[in-house]
Amino acid sequence: MDYRDLGRTGWQISTIGFGAWAIGGDAWGKTDDATSLATIHTAIDAGVNFIDTADVYGDGHSERLIAQVLRERPGEIVVATKAGRRLNPHTAAGYNRENLTAFVERSLHNLNTEALDLLQLHCPPTDVYSMPEVFEVLDNLVRAGKVRYYGVSVERVDEALAAIEYPNVQSVQIIFNLFRYKPIEQFFAAAKAKRVGILARVPLASGLLSGKISAATTFEASDHRNYNRHGESFDQGETFSGVDYATGLQAVEELHALVPIDVSMAQFALRWILMFDAVTTAIPGAKTPEQMRANAAAAELAPLDAATMAQAQAIYDRLIRPLVHERW
Repeated sequence: MDYRDLGRTGWQISTIGFGAWAIGGDAWGKTDDATSLATIHTAIDAGVNFIDTADVYGDGHSERLIAQVLRERPGEIVVATKAGRRLNPHTAAGYNRENLTAFVERSLHNLNTEALDLLQLHCPPTDVYSMPEVFEVLDNLVRAGKVRYYGVSVERVDEALAAIEYPNVQSVQIIFNLFRYKPIEQFFAAAKAKRVGILARVPLASGLLSGKISAATTFEASDHRNYNRHGESFDQGETFSGVDYATGLQAVEELHALVPIDVSMAQFALRWILMFDAVTTAIPGAKTPEQMRANAAAAELAPLDAATMAQAQAIYDRLIRPLVHERW
């Protein structure tokens, strides 16, 4: 496993992290807690020292599972959680001292800790980025010892650029994968200049880039890939990175030709992300130990050559750019 600096925190975190949305059990189909716990243990065994969760993943179930593992595996594991999506309605005005403090207290209880390592605003409405009082609340939570550092999780590049104008934002979690080149072109240089960490979320485009999904694949009713393809429940870009399903499958078929022998499509997609030194970590989800071991192994792959990188971009430019580039 390789490690990179997380912003200006002084922490070095694994380039492959553990994305804990799926183990919450509320948006990726059925889960089994024993398997989920084993998967987290497998991640730590593989050298993963960064776990990303949120207070709404399974209504706190994901946080509580993580706390259970950390009681058994004390050590230098950085846990990032998120706050804001518990608001109903989810409005900018809801990002106030009272609500954010309550969310933090709940996550502290769920994670069984005295201070959150990294708190991230959870894809707040765009107006929040023009509300300095929100970031003052976060600063106060740091001063109170409830939060060590904070960052943001965003939907769009313009939100990421606005967020890093606040001096204490340490990290930006943004959708970045073979179907999302816009961060490369418009955000990475600015983040590097300010020494802001980048957490690449949805790195496998909701499984499309795993190479294991086909036109015949069906998803459980509780799986967002079944009910949110057009943004019916939350931002469309969260599901398959906003790419039309059939087009995404076509792109993956063409990308397969670039994948080295003995490397899976998912590992190739993760290694592609790590070719960009602005990225601190990629945070694929995993529901089983086998998935976690395969994800972690991507960090050990050889760098992709320039020709492969150029061919991957050509596929993006032809098939994907017209669909998503301007929107997100």
